[in-house]
Amino acid sequence: MAADWFLIDNSGVGLRDFNTASLIWRYMMHLLLTFLSLFALATAQFGFFDQMFGGHGHDHDHGHHNHQHHHQHQHQQNPSDASYYKSQYEQSVCDNYLCPDTLACVHFPHHCPCAWDDNEEKFEMGEGKRVCISKGGFKPGEAARKIELARKGLL
Repeated sequence: MAADWFLIDNSGVGLRDFNTASLIWRYMMHLLLTFLSLFALATAQFGFFDQMFGGHGHDHDHGHHNHQHHHQHQHQQNPSDASYYKSQYEQSVCDNYLCPDTLACVHFPHHCPCAWDDNEEKFEMGEGKRVCISKGGFKPGEAARKIELARKGLL
């Protein structure tokens, strides 16, 4: 009989229809929950919005200062000309000799340090000149030998 598979309750609504609608509703909710979970995971793991919309990091300030807060975290790029260096040079205070490349204040030009003294070796060339040469890749004393060869015009 048809009544065996399609039961009717007192309100006249088919229970089988109600169960099907309930199952569809549950299925849709599970799909939605799964999608939202995966979306949250992708956002947290891969910075989805930062990459997609060109964002620059996470902005955790949720007040009306959001716009200001975002701009405070952006780093200003140095200009492509020498204006930044010139302003630093002009603001430097030195009674003796101001080294042009490191802005160190020394008594004599040949006393200027190398900018990366952990990685460079300094050689005084005479006439108040000095050069800094990378230490990397040379045997001990190899840089000095090459400087001497260059002084003699053999290199």
